[in-house]
Amino acid sequence: MIPFQRAQDGPVAAPRTDVRLLDRVRVALRTLHYSARTEKAYVGWIRRFIIFHGKRHPETMGALEIGAFISSLATEAKVAASTQNQALAALLFLYQEVLRHELPWVGDLVHAKRSAHVPVVLTPAEVVTLLAGLTGPTALVGSLLYGAGLRLLEALRLRIKDIDFERREIIVRRGKGQKDRHTVLPGKLVDPLRGHLELVRARHGADVEEGCGFVELPRGPAP
Repeated sequence: MIPFQRAQDGPVAAPRTDVRLLDRVRVALRTLHYSARTEKAYVGWIRRFIIFHGKRHPETMGALEIGAFISSLATEAKVAASTQNQALAALLFLYQEVLRHELPWVGDLVHAKRSAHVPVVLTPAEVVTLLAGLTGPTALVGSLLYGAGLRLLEALRLRIKDIDFERREIIVRRGKGQKDRHTVLPGKLVDPLRGHLELVRARHGADVEEGCGFVELPRGPAP
């Protein structure tokens, strides 16, 4: 194991930092079944951490460098506490799961405290007004968020096979925590959803005739 090079020791000749390290991060995240959004966020934070310290390799850095980067997010970038904690989680994942370093100094790193705010909840009348201002697929997505309790990406990634019109049920695949769950399909959305699917089928048929008609699947190969 290569010992950490502390910040006060000055610049060092570091191992080359290139895409291979980030590929290792991606492989580790996918092996542990992290979501695609988490993968993108973690890789982004690790890249920013490396650039922040002059493209030094993480093998040559440790607690002081992580602390300096996390502090800069709060004092200079003015990020929210949740964002700051996500960046710290990404770096801890890098050192623990990818570089396989023991972290006796983890307890010295301070997690940002989230502010406690009273949630803003719309009244039924306000929800009706809001949804009435939406049109087309946007209105359908908004209604699914409210009526079926879907998260935004869950609604956008909804597939035909996951909608059961007979049972008035929706199956959410790989939701938060990579868990599947069932939720209700509101009766008011049955006809709008059927109409939308007919439009999609017609569009897909036209695309197939022109030699296209593919769709990107989660973790699937690029078309």
